[in-house]
Amino acid sequence: MAYITFKEDRPIDIIPIGRIAIDFNPVDYYKPLSESTTFKKYLGGSPANIAVGMARLGRKVGFIAKVSDDQFGDFVVNYFKKEGIDTIHVSRCSKGEKLGLTFTEILSETQSSILMYRDGIADLQLGVDDIDEEYIKNAKSILISGTALAMSPSREAVLKALALAKKHGTVVIFDIDYRPYNWKNEDEIAIYYSTVAKDSDIILGSREEFDLTQKLIAPNSNDEETAALWHNHGAKIVVIKHGKEGSTAYTNDGSHYGIKPFPVKLLKSFGGGDGYASAFLYGLFEGWEIIDCLEFGSASAALLVASHACSEDMPSVDMVKNFIAESKSKYGEMIARV
Repeated sequence: MAYITFKEDRPIDIIPIGRIAIDFNPVDYYKPLSESTTFKKYLGGSPANIAVGMARLGRKVGFIAKVSDDQFGDFVVNYFKKEGIDTIHVSRCSKGEKLGLTFTEILSETQSSILMYRDGIADLQLGVDDIDEEYIKNAKSILISGTALAMSPSREAVLKALALAKKHGTVVIFDIDYRPYNWKNEDEIAIYYSTVAKDSDIILGSREEFDLTQKLIAPNSNDEETAALWHNHGAKIVVIKHGKEGSTAYTNDGSHYGIKPFPVKLLKSFGGGDGYASAFLYGLFEGWEIIDCLEFGSASAALLVASHACSEDMPSVDMVKNFIAESKSKYGEMIARV
């Protein structure tokens, strides 16, 4: 059953909005960040990673963002262009704001942490004048990242994009993408997250992220109650992630579909979520059954947590399909399906 209908006559498949950053991942990993001395630079930021993931899977991708007017801004714009991502609405800051820097700590296969520098940040300078109605009108979907709601003027820009998407029948995808930086308190988070969630067609988040989103309107909900809440507001698909315990997609006809992580030799414990999101959404664009979308997403996530990078290691369709086939040959057909 097709729960989401995309307007196939539109030239752009998806336009993520929000955070583009620079990731520094340690090459001398499995030690504290304080002891790491050598890092590799990558394009980062959840919506940017998802954009690269979708482009690697063959979809037409745009982007709306502010980046720094310096060498790091050059790096991310050139990287997007290399990946075939449209950069016409990736504009430069004019007052010296810088891209966010993310230093990752890989303590072990299962223990990682992230240290972000996000003061005077470029991505939160996105303004309402940066949101072009025709651009959104010509897209099948937009993807809103929760971090873009953390401060003005970015949050107003996002709400304008949301309103225009609803006006033109552009599918709204909300990746909650909670980061503690830049927010004042949990009530503020709940206000803006729930505002966007109420007008979203697809919502993806962890249990913690949904708890933050509905703190003021439905606290202490279980997964089924959470899904029902957002379905009642119009969401078609609600995906709730539980890390190593797997994830479940709830659809607005009352059905639900579960998936477990694929067995894989871990390198790190971060980065899988963006691979998961891009591959899951790819399956929806292809018109697959929900369980097949989840399996594709779970496989992509496994490939990402087994690799050093996030954006740079986003897989192709064939890579994901081959990984699934190899895993099923080794472990059995139902290895990841609940």
